[in-house]
Amino acid sequence: MFDRTEKIKPQLMRIAATKIAEADNHTALISVTNADVSVDLKQATIFISVLPADKEAAALAFCGRHASDIRDTLQKTVNWHHVPFITFKIDLGEKNRQRIDELLLKS
Repeated sequence: MFDRTEKIKPQLMRIAATKIAEADNHTALISVTNADVSVDLKQATIFISVLPADKEAAALAFCGRHASDIRDTLQKTVNWHHVPFITFKIDLGEKNRQRIDELLLKS
């Protein structure tokens, strides 16, 4: 059986990426890499990667300021019983993967 949270994740990621791109001032490249949604659909965490890495704190603050805009867009465009409250985190898995790639290229 297909889990409903897995059905919601792609839509959530697409809308978040679109809203971030629309509001971004292009001081850093912010990419939506993944999302986690709670089983009750009341909370969602969107994972981002940021280049350059020294802009991560500013990018998290920027995304946090736009979380309510993303939630408003979700309420208007999707037909979900609950629209989750959104938080953002840096995708450490992606960050570690990039570091492994760097080390492999050096060897």
